[in-house]
Amino acid sequence: MLLAVLTAGLPSSALAQKDDLTPFAFGYIGWDEDPRYSQARLDQEFQGEPWGRPVAGARVAIDEARFPGISAGVEFSLDERQVGNTREVLAAIREMRDQDTRFFLLDLPPGTVSRVADEFAGEDITLFNVAARDDRLRGAHCQANLLHTIPSDAMRNDALAQYLVSRQWNDVLLLVGPERADAVLADSFRRSAERFGLNVVAERRFVLGNNPREREKNNPKLLTSGLDYDVVYIADTQGEFSRRANFAVQKPRPVVGSSGLVPQAWHWAWMRHGARQLNNRLEDKADRHMTAYDWAAWVAVKSVVEAVQRTGETGHGTLVDYMLGDEFNLDGFKGYRMGYRHWNGQLRQPILLASGNWVIARAPLEGFLHPDNYLDTLGFDPRESACERPVEDAS
Repeated sequence: MLLAVLTAGLPSSALAQKDDLTPFAFGYIGWDEDPRYSQARLDQEFQGEPWGRPVAGARVAIDEARFPGISAGVEFSLDERQVGNTREVLAAIREMRDQDTRFFLLDLPPGTVSRVADEFAGEDITLFNVAARDDRLRGAHCQANLLHTIPSDAMRNDALAQYLVSRQWNDVLLLVGPERADAVLADSFRRSAERFGLNVVAERRFVLGNNPREREKNNPKLLTSGLDYDVVYIADTQGEFSRRANFAVQKPRPVVGSSGLVPQAWHWAWMRHGARQLNNRLEDKADRHMTAYDWAAWVAVKSVVEAVQRTGETGHGTLVDYMLGDEFNLDGFKGYRMGYRHWNGQLRQPILLASGNWVIARAPLEGFLHPDNYLDTLGFDPRESACERPVEDAS
């Protein structure tokens, strides 16, 4: 009875061919004990961080692709794997590859993403990075078989820098956490500050915890005293310090970066361009709000489905050539037609600047221009890129 209801709107010719659909599987790989998805961390709902495994976004995209797939003679599916180490990641990809899977979503740390891409360099598979924002994956560590749907740190920080310039908040106090990833994020912001003419008036290091003997390093008020600044940027990939810094700094100034005003690929409060319907589908699937990571997994699957629909083909090379070509125009419900940068594999896209339960602005902001594509004001353009990706210039 349920099948009859679901297929009632399909032409009889489509139903007759249903058993003859070509299987087309996506692979999804993540850590089985990933600390990002520990219940204690998820309960905190840190701004700009995952609120659940982004495989939920891929599942939504697979659901959406059902009827377009039937029309194209294809049955899309998702092979989900959670593994314990890099060796198991490589083994899982080899196993799925041998079953004719050619497109994989990687929900993995930057170092592992780089290792996997290097291992399968030259093979006819494509890896989608849906979680790692590290600029180096789009630069010196780029690979021809690696595409990125999650925006880089450079894209996010450029979006934030544009907003600060537009508000004439030019003097920035930079607070940097103890983690190596915090230093990487701070380096990315310094680049954006220089690119858009912001002035980093000072940089101070913070530590996590409430040890009273370290209060000058863990107390937001003390850390931000004795200086003049327009805004406080916090590089805190753990989220513990930054979540309590807003409204706790010495001067009445905005907090941005890892808390306060946060640049993101997606925010559940974005309601324009059909976003409400997408948000609702994710909430029905995962019983939580949609995040940037869910969106990155969703749009990775959508990219390939779109290529199958437009080309009428399922061959790996044909689909990749189309996705990297000028004719590829992807609707990600953010108001811009998007495509992949041929020089580093990054999906060019708008960035949402959000705080709490509202999206304050969408970058690129008006007045920030680029000779080729306004979206390329965010992140590394070909002249800046350290990537030597051996891909034919599709521009």
